Amino acid sequence: MTEIWIDIIINILIIVLLLIGAFVTLSASIGIIRFPDIYTRLHAATKASTVGVASVLIGAFIYLYAKEGIVSGKLLIGILFILITAPVSAHMIGRAAHNSGIKPLTKNRTDAYEEAMQKQNKA
Repeated sequence: MTEIWIDIIINILIIVLLLIGAFVTLSASIGIIRFPDIYTRLHAATKASTVGVASVLIGAFIYLYAKEGIVSGKLLIGILFILITAPVSAHMIGRAAHNSGIKPLTKNRTDAYEEAMQKQNKA
C-alpha cells in the first residue's frame, strides 16, 4: 500500500515539474515578444532557460531514477550547466548592449550602471 502512495507522489511531482517548466517557457516566450527593450527581453529569456528548462530536466531525472532506476549524469551536468551559464551569459549580453549604446527604457527608473560609470570616469 505504501509503494502505491509513493508512486502516486512521485508521479505528481514529475507532472508538476513538467507543467512548471512548460508554463515558464511559454510565458517567457510571450515575454520575449511583448517586452519593449533588450534588457527586459533578456530577463524573460534567461528565466525561461534557468527555471523552465531546469525544471523539465529535473522532472526527467526524477522519472528516470524512480521508474527506470537510472541515474543520468548527463541530465545532472545539463542542469548544472544551464543554472551556471544562463545568468552569466545574460549579464554579459546586457553589459555588451549597454556598452554599445543601447539605452534601457527608463520610465521612473534610473540607469545605475551608467551612473556608476560616470562616477568612475570623474574619479
